[in-house]
Amino acid sequence: MDAIIVREAAGGITSEVTDEGTKLLRLRDHLTGLGVDADLRASMPALLVHRPDVGLPLWVFVGYGGAYYSWQSAEKRHPVADAEGAALVLADYISGRVFQA
Repeated sequence: MDAIIVREAAGGITSEVTDEGTKLLRLRDHLTGLGVDADLRASMPALLVHRPDVGLPLWVFVGYGGAYYSWQSAEKRHPVADAEGAALVLADYISGRVFQA
């Protein structure tokens, strides 16, 4: 399972953050930096990514034991260790620049 190392401000203690919400927040922050609108849902650990034009939004989950971001009914995925890369892939995907064969 991928873990994010966090250094606590008080005391300099390090801890691993493995929860889905934190991983989705990292992805949301990178998507926002690319100008993509995305919302973290409080009712479930999922990120709702809005398409730039018309179309249904895309649901993104953390799956595969916490190792991957997944979307499109888990047909598409990207490692959570690379949130920046996942944001780029998702931005291309929702803009229609990635086509399935």
